[in-house]
Amino acid sequence: MIQKELIDDLKLKWDRLQQAMRQINADGCLLAVDVNLYYTTGRIYSGYFYLPAEGAPWFFVKRPNGLDGDQVEYIRKPEQMAELFAAHGLKMPEKLLLEADELTYNEYIRLQTIFHPKETANATAVIRGLRRIKTPHEIEMFRLSAERHARTYAEIPECFRPGMTDLEFQYEIEKRMRKNGSIGLFRAFGANMDIFMGSILAGENAETPSPFDFALGGGGIDASCPLGANRTVLREGTAVMVDMAGNYTAYMTDMTRVFSVGWLTDLAYRAHQTALSIQNEIERVARPGTPCADLYNIAARITEEQGLSPYFMGTKQQAKFVGHGIGIQINELPVLTPRSKEVLEPNMVFALEPKYVIPGVGAVGIENSFLVTENGLEKITHFPENIIPLDK
Repeated sequence: MIQKELIDDLKLKWDRLQQAMRQINADGCLLAVDVNLYYTTGRIYSGYFYLPAEGAPWFFVKRPNGLDGDQVEYIRKPEQMAELFAAHGLKMPEKLLLEADELTYNEYIRLQTIFHPKETANATAVIRGLRRIKTPHEIEMFRLSAERHARTYAEIPECFRPGMTDLEFQYEIEKRMRKNGSIGLFRAFGANMDIFMGSILAGENAETPSPFDFALGGGGIDASCPLGANRTVLREGTAVMVDMAGNYTAYMTDMTRVFSVGWLTDLAYRAHQTALSIQNEIERVARPGTPCADLYNIAARITEEQGLSPYFMGTKQQAKFVGHGIGIQINELPVLTPRSKEVLEPNMVFALEPKYVIPGVGAVGIENSFLVTENGLEKITHFPENIIPLDK
């Protein structure tokens, strides 16, 4: 992307943020969290981004050295921002937005003390709301990630060797991810959401509950990160669910495919076909204005009609969503839950993931990333969707 296009993309985001600020009578927004800095500046640095409700932004940088441009100021500590406001004749904000859901308590209080606003509001909620609707540049980044994501998945069968474990299988996939351009870092919003490059679930491990708020769990290899592969041997009759990150640009696609060692049970194949039917029905009916809760309810209804409710989104612990927004973080808005009050809007991008866990076999189902267009949904992740044998 040439520099002018990047500037145009950032200006569009600044305009949207300023419109949102004016709607709640905020006159300043200060951001410090890496994903929000990237969203508003196109890079990550140590420091702050300040946007007034009217006018151009300011960039207060601690590290790295060498950044320049209009209204870039280097600081050693945040207190210097108040001095620079005075030196440039800037008005201190009376209502300031700070990242209340992401800053530490100490930093939040320190910034309040520096700026002395009459009122402080939550920038996290505002920014996450804006990030739901993707810009043209962001959509192009999703398409690039999706292309590279599919390239890696095409190489998965060659990763398999008889007798290997799920973890050994994952190592081989991760190697190909990096060769195909994966950034490696898997960003998620919220506490207790640590994951490394994605998840492989094989056999009975797919039933293992996890404390993390992902669709399915897995025991992991250590109590410090109880999620995903746990050294399960990939033996005959095992379903292997591959949900490895599409982090080939800053904008992550989400795509899950199921592989098998030998033949699975009839129940597993029937559940997988039910997941595909759910996806097809949601593709058929979803469009701007569709309530997100309706999409979950479609999945739950079809599941119940097929007698598969005990296996839907887990067994010992069942996730209460069937999809989620994606972007710079893997779990953005909207979330497809039965309690959601949101509706689909043009240029949202979300992952749809109806999945089932079959005891003794493993997880089956599908996940793809979709762009909401004026006319409905556009699938942006493309790769064969039936269960793929690994030993053929």
